[in-house]
Amino acid sequence: SWAILSEADLNMADLEGAILVAADLSMANLREAVLSEAILTGANLREANLGMADLAWANLSGTKVTSEQLDKAASLKGATMPDGTKHE
Repeated sequence: SWAILSEADLNMADLEGAILVAADLSMANLREAVLSEAILTGANLREANLGMADLAWANLSGTKVTSEQLDKAASLKGATMPDGTKHE
């Protein structure tokens, strides 16, 4: 929690189940990263590359992220979206 990973290169990183509450991941490269079941509540994902990232079952409630970024993810199945709704 509260990690500062701004601009980090986490391309293809395995962060499954990671607890990244309120983490700063702004401008981080998370392309093809595995973030399934990760807890990202309140995280800053502004300008982060989420291309082909696996966000299945991740908790994204309260994250700072755009719908355009999320559209590039490989999976959002079962994820809790920034507004608190569940993705189908």
